[in-house]
Amino acid sequence: MLRVGLTGGIGSGKSAVSALLAAHGAVIIDADQNARAVVARGTPGLQQVIEAFGPDVLRPDGELDREAVGRIVFSDPEQLARLNAIVHPLIAERTAQQTADAVAAGARIVVFDVPLLVENGLQDRYDVVVVVAAQPETQVARLTGQRGMAEADARARIAAQAPLADKLAVATYVIDNDGPREDLAPQVDRVWAALLAVVEGTVP
Repeated sequence: MLRVGLTGGIGSGKSAVSALLAAHGAVIIDADQNARAVVARGTPGLQQVIEAFGPDVLRPDGELDREAVGRIVFSDPEQLARLNAIVHPLIAERTAQQTADAVAAGARIVVFDVPLLVENGLQDRYDVVVVVAAQPETQVARLTGQRGMAEADARARIAAQAPLADKLAVATYVIDNDGPREDLAPQVDRVWAALLAVVEGTVP
């Protein structure tokens, strides 16, 4: 089984690449989805977050108010460390189970979609790393235009992540996503062909 780390900055189009890889037949294990799942309504993880940060982190429907949590931890490293100490072991456990399931099912290529792969120094966990690259101005345009984010907030989110150069430094393959959406699929096709060649041992 080939373990592929997929990463890219916010607004880079990483989710679109992940979807295209899934269409080719890759098994996708999404760190963001797992992060949401382990603190979903009724989970032990959510109960631990409530105990740590109080009932104000809940929305009226009983789900976690992620914005409220963000306001608490974004500028307070100590509070962020408290949150991570709760959530990270739960994500790791869920990821391990998903990986085991993929192995049992005979998956050849498993893509781990990890937004903060570089920031957390996780690149050595994967056989190859695919970076979806977009320049900061492209990211800002997407975040403000597609997600309705204020420009200042978009720039702050981008600045909080590792710069593109750091991501490119660990990349095995790079997908350039500064252009239009139609330019994306051919690049993903090429990367998929390269991944298959690694699996099949036909890399020159």
